[in-house]
Amino acid sequence: MNNVLTLPIRAVSQKIVAGEIRPSELARASLKLTSVVKPLNAFITVTDKLAEQQSCESDERQARKELLGELDGVPIAVKDNFCVSGDYTTCASKMLADFVPPYDATIYQRLRDSGAVLVGKTNLDQFAMGAGTVDSLYGPSKNLWGSEMMELYEFDDYFHDEEIQFSKAACETDNWHIAGGSSGGSAIAVSTGTCFAALGSDTGGSTRNPASYCGLVGLKPTYGLVSRHGLIPLVNSMDVPGILTRTVGDAVTILNKIAGPDPLDSTTYKSPFTPLEVSLPLDISGLRIGLPKEYRCSDLTEEVDENWRMVGQLLEEAGARVFPVSMPHTEYSIVCYSVLNQCEVASNMARYDGLEYGHRAEIPGTLEELYAKSRSEGFNDVVRSRILAGNYYLLSENYEDFFIRAMKVRRLISDDFENVWKSGVDLLLTPTTLSDAPRYQDFMSEDNQTQCSVQDFCTQPANMAGIPAVSVPIKLSKKGLPLSVQLMAPKLCEERLLKVAKWIEDIVKFPRLVLKDESLVK
Repeated sequence: MNNVLTLPIRAVSQKIVAGEIRPSELARASLKLTSVVKPLNAFITVTDKLAEQQSCESDERQARKELLGELDGVPIAVKDNFCVSGDYTTCASKMLADFVPPYDATIYQRLRDSGAVLVGKTNLDQFAMGAGTVDSLYGPSKNLWGSEMMELYEFDDYFHDEEIQFSKAACETDNWHIAGGSSGGSAIAVSTGTCFAALGSDTGGSTRNPASYCGLVGLKPTYGLVSRHGLIPLVNSMDVPGILTRTVGDAVTILNKIAGPDPLDSTTYKSPFTPLEVSLPLDISGLRIGLPKEYRCSDLTEEVDENWRMVGQLLEEAGARVFPVSMPHTEYSIVCYSVLNQCEVASNMARYDGLEYGHRAEIPGTLEELYAKSRSEGFNDVVRSRILAGNYYLLSENYEDFFIRAMKVRRLISDDFENVWKSGVDLLLTPTTLSDAPRYQDFMSEDNQTQCSVQDFCTQPANMAGIPAVSVPIKLSKKGLPLSVQLMAPKLCEERLLKVAKWIEDIVKFPRLVLKDESLVK
């Protein structure tokens, strides 16, 4: 069972179809593993009873030879800002600690309709406002890589590198590596093998950032390709459901099930979605790949820069034309993003008033006092600060100087991408993050807003422009931590994006983790 939990989805599906493993056995193994790796704090809620019920339904379909496809019986996890009917959806906050939605998010429902088995709701920064998964009401999440839990795992047979030594110092209190955020719980769930895929959300890099730090594939689709219905909103104009998997092929499998128009989300594209196929051989020659020179910023570490250059060289040696391009408004992107983020946060958080919706404080007094106390108790400092900043930017005397000006800059940033595509560039290649996963102590030495500005430097422009982007793991740093690159493509060019991502994946052969001892999950 130990190797089964870290197989690609297609491979484990073949075992289910052949009757070599029952979905209920697979679910029990996944749930057992969630207990083993509990110190990493990947899950807010483990849905053990629901997983048992769903996997038994898959058992019955297996027995009748009526399986619903590749995902039938396959364990998945969902970030705890997606609604799941009958189970808590907390956004890792006190404000929604008791919220049980009466409906399912569209994309979760589509996965369920495909037979997927939910093993749990994963941890995140409160209301997805963060880049480390350290600001959760339920405590911070810890990266598997460099942690004491690494002793349970070994590398796939094809990877041998005696120079890689994992730091035992990471086992010390408060000296572990962050998983990234805000979808860090989803990333840990996949990297540990407790599930085969997990849903995240991506507003400025919240899927790609943890994917990079945890050695996974992190996909942010084109804005509007995947329904946001049932995703509790952060920034409506930038939120996109994301996908975290161990391989590009698995990301494609999930995307093919969840993409497409949704009458419950008016922002989705109305045309039917054609499933992608990326397994066919790809001829790289002739591709034009741009390297945005503005992404080589002052905080970029030498190792990440070297990793970026290496992947560019691999593509060039295969016949692609790789050359520098300019994205002149990149330096303004993170500031523009911060203003727009906080404006929309202020608007979206207004619904949590303690009367109709959200945590209600126990306080006698006026209505205004009830509002103030409920919101003060329900939101943490990060959320409150963004609400206050957003309301300030939206004041009538500030509106033109902040919100309108930021919208104009956003158009310029979007135009940078359009101009690059019009010049004939097929894809952009950049770093995903500026370093390998920081240690918790170092990460917490800066405030949330500063960390988001650093961590999301390379990722948030794609959200500003609404284009698809994917993070692909490449190799390990000298500290034994994952390093990744990011690919970006024009809107709705997911197939091109993911074909090249798979080509890179096949060439670099990033070291995959498998459990050493199968008795852990029996």
